[in-house]
Amino acid sequence: MRVAVMTAGSRGDVAPYTGLAHGLAEAGHQVTVATHGVFGPLVRAAGVGFRPLPVDPRAELESDKGRALHDSATGAGKMLRLTRMARALVGDMAPPLVDVARQSDVLLLSGSLAALGHAVGEGLGVPSMGAYLQPLHPTASFGPPVLGGRSFGPVGNRMAAGVVNAAVERIFADTVRATARDLLAAPPSTVRRTGHRARERRLWPVHYGYSPVVVPRPRDWRPGLDVCGYWWSYVPPDAELPPYVEEFLAAGPPPVFVGLGSATVRDPEATSAVLVRALRAAGVRGVVQRGWAGLHADPGAGDDLLTVDELPHALLFPRMAAVVHHCGAGTTAAGLRAGVPAVPVPVQFDGGFWARRLVALGVAPRAVPLRELTVDRLATALAAATRSPSYGHRARQVARLLGAENGTAAVAAALGRLG
Repeated sequence: MRVAVMTAGSRGDVAPYTGLAHGLAEAGHQVTVATHGVFGPLVRAAGVGFRPLPVDPRAELESDKGRALHDSATGAGKMLRLTRMARALVGDMAPPLVDVARQSDVLLLSGSLAALGHAVGEGLGVPSMGAYLQPLHPTASFGPPVLGGRSFGPVGNRMAAGVVNAAVERIFADTVRATARDLLAAPPSTVRRTGHRARERRLWPVHYGYSPVVVPRPRDWRPGLDVCGYWWSYVPPDAELPPYVEEFLAAGPPPVFVGLGSATVRDPEATSAVLVRALRAAGVRGVVQRGWAGLHADPGAGDDLLTVDELPHALLFPRMAAVVHHCGAGTTAAGLRAGVPAVPVPVQFDGGFWARRLVALGVAPRAVPLRELTVDRLATALAAATRSPSYGHRARQVARLLGAENGTAAVAAALGRLG
């Protein structure tokens, strides 16, 4: 089958789909990933087709509007600002998505593009299926991950998720309407026929690419929502860590990884200083990843710290004593797969949700949200994660359970039924 994988967002919203796409290609499908142009090298390295979409997500996060996300102290406030940003950007994505869909037999849609991608598929008569990284469907079990995942009570959780889903649909409503009219020659009612409620009535299939060990499937979910296991970011079999990293690792005990991935921060210098001082206070060596936050360890500070750029987590994390990260879905998964303790530093959106899961699983002592980050709080959490045997023991247990799962095989089987 000709399979189009459509996703948008930060690197963490793209990287897991490279592993899924590669696995589907290995199973005999012809796979194309449609996502932002800046992620072309990441996709092409997986040996699959690539179709660029407009918008540079890093540039958007570093813009005045993107930095304003930090002005909101609540998940709801951040969601409102993000909705306004996204509504102004999605229109340009429709034409290339339509072009890809015209050349495909089936569409696999991320949560970020499901509303638009499903409408395109319906307009062209191309079947589609959701492939989500976070639990987006309403449940009494927990609140919407995009709001941090805190519970509002059984009724409140479902209501909050409904509000979030309605807000996401509104982001795409105008673009769906215009796409139906201008590109698909479909009636204006396409918005109603392809919206979230319509998808739910038709039991539109969705596979969730995380482990039921980490987030068990809620009992109140409808049929057709499957939690199938993680899709791991593709890493070429001959990939290696750079020599300077290997030299650093060999020069002492396992260090602690510190990185915030695709998250941005108000003051990179101040945040970097807090992170470095916390590593020193905890008495551990550190590998600091620059990421989109621009973090770094002062080159003249000593030989116990190393600053790195993007490196495969699958190669680096198993060599660490612990990982300090922003709790994006992909980084959370990589840390769990590596079997090492975590110190969550959630920044925004679903970070708080995954941080809570890490603590509940017993692989992290506590979360230290970026807004509450201090040297003492982070150093205390680091000391617990690296010196208490329970966190490492539990992390290795979870890693073994994840190793028995195959999320890609579940999606491949579903494609056979869909086609």
